[in-house]
Amino acid sequence: MEFLAGGRAEVRITHADVGKRVSVRRLTGARSGEGAFTDAVGVLTSWDDGVLSITRSSGECVRIEESSLVAGKVVPAAPARRRGPAATVRELQQVAARSWPAIETERLGEWELRASGGFTRRANSVLPLGDPGVPLDEALTLATRWYADRGLPALITVATGRPDANEPLAGELAARGWRDEAHTSVRTAALAPLADTDSPQKGPEGTSRVLLSRQPDAGWLALYNRAGGTATDAALAVLTGGPSVWFAQVAAPDGGTAAIGRLAVDGRWAGFAAVETAPARRRAGLATLVMAALAERALDEGASAAYLQVEADNAGALALYDGLGFTEHHGYHYRRGPAGGAAGV
Repeated sequence: MEFLAGGRAEVRITHADVGKRVSVRRLTGARSGEGAFTDAVGVLTSWDDGVLSITRSSGECVRIEESSLVAGKVVPAAPARRRGPAATVRELQQVAARSWPAIETERLGEWELRASGGFTRRANSVLPLGDPGVPLDEALTLATRWYADRGLPALITVATGRPDANEPLAGELAARGWRDEAHTSVRTAALAPLADTDSPQKGPEGTSRVLLSRQPDAGWLALYNRAGGTATDAALAVLTGGPSVWFAQVAAPDGGTAAIGRLAVDGRWAGFAAVETAPARRRAGLATLVMAALAERALDEGASAAYLQVEADNAGALALYDGLGFTEHHGYHYRRGPAGGAAGV
């Protein structure tokens, strides 16, 4: 990145630039008699007591000693990459929340507190969609108490990676000791091509091998890794909740379950989740077959756009969805309160 002005590096940021996207270079040591430098780009979350806090689009927070700065400047927000269907971060957050609904919710300003007996982080975390209506420290105290009353750790979902995401909140939480976990990629795609995707499993029968139902049966739950073969009342309430939910299942030749998936249709959006294949049946195109069958159903119900959420370290799933035309819209991760206990996955 270019820092030179008139042939020399300059620090062109001040305390007044807190909240803006900046690019900085700092001296991190000496190597072979020369200075070793490290660059960082992100939102300048704070600048207190001689220390800058910069939150990258991944949600990572970097603390930099003011004395180590050799260059710095304000930079424009990162341009949006070419993606699938147009949507704001908030729109997708709200659609995803409706399609994976918590059993209990409570409003705190524009924050939504969600609890579902510990079944998945998504249904047991704060969804911050704006101003909580009180100072941040007070909001965190109230949220922590709300979750403690339900025997749950305090978790906050933080969106990152786009100008309308929330890197500043990630930085504020990191400064207060809220640690990050479960980084996730939110991906979107046009829906119609998914229904047309070819798979060696289609054959002349097309997607007719895929059984669709409104409720997950024992075979579906046996393969769903978050249920562990069974499901609590809370898990079933979340899984079957949403505006129009479908469960897909492909039978194995031995009578077991070879592959599963879940679909939630909400207006133009079709949300895909729980796409899993039995270990012995992997790499045979079954996941693609399930996605195609669910996409056909979503098209029948008037949807036109697809989205899904996949953990950022799940290389196999990312490769599958890349091949199906999904591109990253934004990312999110969870911030766990300093006194948090074990998390629901």
